[in-house]
Amino acid sequence: MKEVKADINSSTEEKFKEAARIVFTKKGYAAAKTRDIAEEAGLNLALLNYYFRSKEKLFEIVMAENLQKLFAFLAPILNDTSTTLDQKVDNITEKYIDMLSANPNLPLFVLSEIRTNPERFAKTIQLDSYVMKSHFMQQIAGKKKGMNPVQFLISFMGMLIFPFIIRPVFQTSGAFKEEAFAQLIEDRKKLVPHWMKLILE
Repeated sequence: MKEVKADINSSTEEKFKEAARIVFTKKGYAAAKTRDIAEEAGLNLALLNYYFRSKEKLFEIVMAENLQKLFAFLAPILNDTSTTLDQKVDNITEKYIDMLSANPNLPLFVLSEIRTNPERFAKTIQLDSYVMKSHFMQQIAGKKKGMNPVQFLISFMGMLIFPFIIRPVFQTSGAFKEEAFAQLIEDRKKLVPHWMKLILE
């Protein structure tokens, strides 16, 4: 009986968290109301308050989980001293595209947080220690003298993330059917590494 109750609790929490992701992505943190989240989840507002106590607490949990998805695999790749720069570019591209394909609303959610609270975002992802001082950035500096490695990083991340940001435009305009867009994204697994390696030549 306890196991069944635990499953119900887990299912309810997940429904609230998924609803929160949707509402926070659409409205942003400031405009989102707990009532909106409860309605999106199809559950009682009092139940939401019971599980999460406040909108801020729910947001912190959802944001932490999203950032975990977005960056958890990145630090080990960036700091792997056994792989070449080209291998890192290949690995990051494949893993990022697979992860974003499974979580297509994630970039918009994170962008909303960057816009409203850049300090909290920078602190959470530990940009300075995990990325800027990584083995990956050192390899770029060694490979392409005279180019700031940050320029490469920004271009690389932009090529990976921007298609998922613009995806709703393609969907609503009818410019791409979902299958065609999925193939376009899959093709980028080969195209993006090729383009980035050309920059490093």
